[in-house]
Amino acid sequence: MSKRAIEPSAAETGPTGARPASQTVRWLLLVHHLPAQSSNLRVRTWRRLQQIGAIPARQGIYVLPDSPETREDFEWLKAEIEAARGEATVFAAQSVDAWSDDGLIEEFRRSRQQAYEELAGEAEAVLRAVVGRRRGRKASPRGLVRRLRERLAAIERIDYFASAGRDRVVSILNQLEQQVRAPKAPARPAATDNRSQTYAGRLWVTRPRPGVDRMASAWLIRRFIAPEARFDFVADRDSAPREAVPFDMFGVEFTHRGTLCTFEVLCETFALRDAALAPVAAIVHDLDLKDEQFTPPEAPTVGSIVDGLRLAHEDDQTLLAEGMVLFEALYRAFRQTAHGTGPRAVARKRGKRRSVR
Repeated sequence: MSKRAIEPSAAETGPTGARPASQTVRWLLLVHHLPAQSSNLRVRTWRRLQQIGAIPARQGIYVLPDSPETREDFEWLKAEIEAARGEATVFAAQSVDAWSDDGLIEEFRRSRQQAYEELAGEAEAVLRAVVGRRRGRKASPRGLVRRLRERLAAIERIDYFASAGRDRVVSILNQLEQQVRAPKAPARPAATDNRSQTYAGRLWVTRPRPGVDRMASAWLIRRFIAPEARFDFVADRDSAPREAVPFDMFGVEFTHRGTLCTFEVLCETFALRDAALAPVAAIVHDLDLKDEQFTPPEAPTVGSIVDGLRLAHEDDQTLLAEGMVLFEALYRAFRQTAHGTGPRAVARKRGKRRSVR
């Protein structure tokens, strides 16, 4: 059974894509069957379903509210299941058997509220510990604070119906961050610039309504691989012009590969070794795959900006261009830090000189 491509209108969604309970909601269903002998696939699939916020309707059937982002999440999971010799179907529905719309919405809210409550409890425990030892040891749980922030962002990304509990978590984390210094961005492996003449001046095509991976990949292509690259949008690889180079769509060379997003595949394929690309790749990976592999502190902010751009621009060419500007700015900021010329790097150097004296 093929998936029906149904786009929600702007009037159906709020600023974050969440719909009020009083409005009709379209649902997206993933029906899957996994090989009995593949326990690792079962664990991976279950974790992935948790990460994207899906809830079970019945055994082997999971539900999400229908949107371009959730369809993409289910399609990638479907591809992973089928690659492991399982079976999966994704389709849209007006209703789900044995559930009312309000019932499903409340189930999503209950699940997210529970996640907020658990996070609030952990954050309060950390806050009590930090305040209690403020005058004692100088050890600072900066990394733990950063992880709590990233966990909050992960819950927010799948809080489709504005669940209760978020404000409490935000308040506790704000208090906690007043007690500790802001976390530093993690270092990433180095990379170098390389251009391929094979793709010079080519037309690159991808799916409409570009998101974080397509924006970043288009920027990477024009910045490092093919400076004269042109971009356009097609429904699928079969709709691409014969001489075009498709990317970030199913069944093409430059797309997700294993645990890598398209941006990472391009970096690997073209042997890009610029040091400032690694933190950009970490942000794109976590926002696109939602697996919390790197948890860079900038990711929630970048994700919010990408969401805002998609809401602000209906024209895909304009949206892609604005997204490429965003990633150029990110790259330049990380490059300053990597080269020791940015404000943060200079401040660190000055601090080290003072400590030596």
